[in-house]
Amino acid sequence: MSYPDELQAHLDSGTTTIARAWAVSRADGTVLGFTDHDRALSFGGIAFEPDSGLTAKALAQGTGLSVDNSEAYGALRSDAISEADLLAGRYDGAGVRIWIVNWAAPTDRALIFRGSFGEVTRGAGAFSVELRGLSEPLGAEKGRIYHPRCAAVLGDARCGLDTSGVGYRLQIAAETVEDARLFRFAAVAGFDDRWFEKGRFEVLSGAAAGLVGVVKTDRIEGTGGRRVELWSRLGADVAPGDLIRISAGCDRRAETCKLKFANFLNFRGFPHIPGEDWLTSYPVSGTENTGGSLFE
Repeated sequence: MSYPDELQAHLDSGTTTIARAWAVSRADGTVLGFTDHDRALSFGGIAFEPDSGLTAKALAQGTGLSVDNSEAYGALRSDAISEADLLAGRYDGAGVRIWIVNWAAPTDRALIFRGSFGEVTRGAGAFSVELRGLSEPLGAEKGRIYHPRCAAVLGDARCGLDTSGVGYRLQIAAETVEDARLFRFAAVAGFDDRWFEKGRFEVLSGAAAGLVGVVKTDRIEGTGGRRVELWSRLGADVAPGDLIRISAGCDRRAETCKLKFANFLNFRGFPHIPGEDWLTSYPVSGTENTGGSLFE
């Protein structure tokens, strides 16, 4: 790895004042800085705090498309990386940058790693997390799947449907909450039964602000009441009064695209592909066996 001239000259001097600094950028915009130096450092608009309970192992980096990897270890602390935030998933996929820096002259530094958080392991008041390099996504499978159901995500560029309108979203304060998973509302008008199933459930305020779930069931109860259940509980508690947003769900069937969203021209599936029954079909007596397709 080549370094800037000033930093390389410092490394070649034989007497160095080198430290490591790393920045963690969460999806909600929060940026935390850490350093293994015994004093705080600051550059790039980020304050890097010492004695923060986070350290990183040596990086294993290679050329080509091999995956760069490392691990970071830390103590769970309320003023740095807390157990509650880890459990809530606020660090899932967080971006990571690591520099070597001359702490006596922080302008002399080099970025040696850029990637993201991988699997997080927690226990005994501490945690460890994989650091995955930029080449990690290259190992993911690519290509289009030929399937009867749509391959687009509701509202994305391929779907082409504008879901920001009032008819596709409900913004409401939480009322009755059970285990951050089951939500009941006294009155919700304007949405059909099961309208939000498989939809996005976002918390906009309170302790769980920024967390997202997926709707499992959405049922109208009684005279206008509604019961919304998520597939799994959110990572933090939701209190009555917290603001949430629920978006319409799509099961990706052609019928749903046509009848629920009137968007069949943008359907990204193959609804006429024969199903699994086609593989085991055979001629039977009492039908017209012409040698043609059994499904005509």
